[in-house]
Amino acid sequence: MMLAALVCQPMVAPVPSTPPPVDPARLEAHVKKLSVDFYPRSFDHAANLQRTASYIEEQFKEAGAQVSIQDVLVDKARYKNVVARFGSEHGRLLVIGAHYDSHGGTPGADDNASGIAGLLELAHLLGRSAPARPVELVAYTLEEPPYFRSPHMGSVSHARTLKAAGRDVELMLSLEMIGYFSDSPGSQAYPMTAMKLAYPDRGNFIALVGQFGDFGLSRSVKAAMSGATDLPVYSLNAPALVQGVDFSDHRSYWAQGYPALMVTDTAFMRNRNYHRAGDTFDKLDYKRMAMVVQSVYAVVGQR
Repeated sequence: MMLAALVCQPMVAPVPSTPPPVDPARLEAHVKKLSVDFYPRSFDHAANLQRTASYIEEQFKEAGAQVSIQDVLVDKARYKNVVARFGSEHGRLLVIGAHYDSHGGTPGADDNASGIAGLLELAHLLGRSAPARPVELVAYTLEEPPYFRSPHMGSVSHARTLKAAGRDVELMLSLEMIGYFSDSPGSQAYPMTAMKLAYPDRGNFIALVGQFGDFGLSRSVKAAMSGATDLPVYSLNAPALVQGVDFSDHRSYWAQGYPALMVTDTAFMRNRNYHRAGDTFDKLDYKRMAMVVQSVYAVVGQR
């Protein structure tokens, strides 16, 4: 029972906050733009990835960020991370990122236009009220196969650059699929049967996933997220051998010794259209997705 309590982080007291509103219609417009107008966004459609990167860059600039492009070179091909900076140039850095490429020929609405939409609206919130500490919002290229778990992931390039520069990263948050929710009984699956004893059987919550051992980090982030909105927040600290725990860009920061957590709707554990043609913008819940963005904003304010 003691181990289960550590893994699940129960009885975390929410830290109340009142984050500014996030417009669900704006989130939907971003997701539709990426998943329809820029379809497909896979590595072998370089023109669409370029259009996507340009759109993200424009949105970041519109929000008032200092924007830069980090080139990611794979053989002779050039891909791009888009980086938006807010706040002070000094102090411990908070990184919040999401990948903008999609798997194969899929629309990739939840995976991961939802994460990018959340990142863009978070940028607009930070632009209206600049944080006191340094924050980088990063839109990554090449998270999906065939580059997943390879040195060519955009997040690997960003994490290595921070390490080489000696940056002190307090926390990295990876927004990985944040738009699919279901209130139907049995809509939530888990990688281990025993987890059903500690977690809901309905996919109506947002999950916070971290390494086994980062219990204090998970508790503090969960407290901030839980106090921002009515959306339930569940957390998991587990070794990477548990399926799904390292299935996104946060793993690139773990490799550099940086603390990192994933914010997710649990992907294929809930969304049956994961990596399929059915991952379309009309299937997402933008009201609850807006609450996810508010909860992440609360983390920025807490730290």
